[in-house]
Amino acid sequence: MALPVSNAVPPDPALVALNRFGLGARPDDDLGKIAADARGYLKAELKQQDIALVSIDDPANAWLLDSTAAIQASMAANAERKAERDRMAQPTAEPTAMAAVSPDAKTKSTVPKVEADIYRDEAQARLDKALNAGPGFVERLVGFWSNHFCVSVAKGQIVRAGAGAFEREAIRPFVLGRFADILLAVEHHPAMLFYLDNQQSIGPDSRAGKRRGRGLNENLAREILELHTLGVDGGYSQADVTSFAGVLTGWTMAGREGRLGEPGSFVFNANAHQPGEAVLLGKTYPAGGMGQAEAALNDIARHPATARHIAGKLARHFIADDPPPQSVAHLAAVFTKTDGDLRALALALVDMPEAWSMPLAKLRAPLDYVMALRRAVGPSAGKEPQRTLGWLRALGEPLWQPPGPNGFPDHSNAWASAEGLKTRLDIAWQTAQQADDIGNPGDMLSTLIGASASAETREAIARAESRRQGLALLLMAPEFQRR
Repeated sequence: MALPVSNAVPPDPALVALNRFGLGARPDDDLGKIAADARGYLKAELKQQDIALVSIDDPANAWLLDSTAAIQASMAANAERKAERDRMAQPTAEPTAMAAVSPDAKTKSTVPKVEADIYRDEAQARLDKALNAGPGFVERLVGFWSNHFCVSVAKGQIVRAGAGAFEREAIRPFVLGRFADILLAVEHHPAMLFYLDNQQSIGPDSRAGKRRGRGLNENLAREILELHTLGVDGGYSQADVTSFAGVLTGWTMAGREGRLGEPGSFVFNANAHQPGEAVLLGKTYPAGGMGQAEAALNDIARHPATARHIAGKLARHFIADDPPPQSVAHLAAVFTKTDGDLRALALALVDMPEAWSMPLAKLRAPLDYVMALRRAVGPSAGKEPQRTLGWLRALGEPLWQPPGPNGFPDHSNAWASAEGLKTRLDIAWQTAQQADDIGNPGDMLSTLIGASASAETREAIARAESRRQGLALLLMAPEFQRR
């Protein structure tokens, strides 16, 4: 199933703004007005105060727990309730045939786990934020940085319950701030520390290390250097990984017993920290407890290799699978000049001529496609967020569940398999069948794609046997699939 791309003329500025940078058009968007000042349309969103935040004070998010610590407390309370139910269910005498199965036993398996409830509520807030965004550029940035600094709910119930809070607490407040700040927030967060096993890392020469005979776990140190900052070709060695792992020892989360601090919160365990100075990337860091790792992270955030690595990923995500080298070089220069100002990087992307001249050839990743699809047809009654989460699983990009610490792939060929495109067709048809209010598909084509629609797309929709079939064809059109 091919999705042809036209290279004849520069793309419509409105579609660049809405598709390349944003989450897709909505029925009430005016493509003409957007095209008249497409750069200004995107920059206006970047100027909005706290635009990235998901507020728990919003009545629509009233069900969200306000912090990772609160989530851990809820999980602990649920575990205690379960333990109490199990104790109460223990038979005190040989049960009779009539009493062998209690009413509680029949329903026990259907009681939802608190972790699943928290995940669903966080997912609903996340999806609602994307559906209600203006162009959605900031939400795309949130998605980019959440995938860059990814955790996976497959790691265990702690991350399953905490992945949404991780994004709310460590990504969203800093997505238009400084790279050093988002890096520090991410690496301090209990979800990341648990995901990359830093609670298992103990300095061999620390008091805990000598007592327990345990040593370093290098997962967090390696992924910070390879994925979060310098990149695989960033010039670090295995010796740097090992040294950095020692620097990061003691960074952990407080357990449910609360011995080190509020359960679920970040704590520094001095007893597990590797003592003494450390050499990292040729620089010596004096002994200094938690501050030793913070100093190292601040330096790594400003390293030239970090600038190049981040610039390359941003250009690949927003411009093309193989971005022009001058685009990467320019973004790296902006990163260095502004001390990693992420808002400045976003503005630089918007001002790049290549972003407006190159064809919309990159296939939308599953999350971007599903959000564009739902924005196009408007809200559906019921079955959310389960319906959307099911679509994402079917398409291979389950929410907050990447296949590894390197996140979901960001190349079109990762999503362009015959099976993947067939699944998109199935989802487009399901959407058309389930849509609450279908207008004229030809009018929707003008609203969502405008003059950029090809003659083939227009003819296919005009010849549809029903409005629902026409809508499904629109949602599978190459112009809708590409960004």
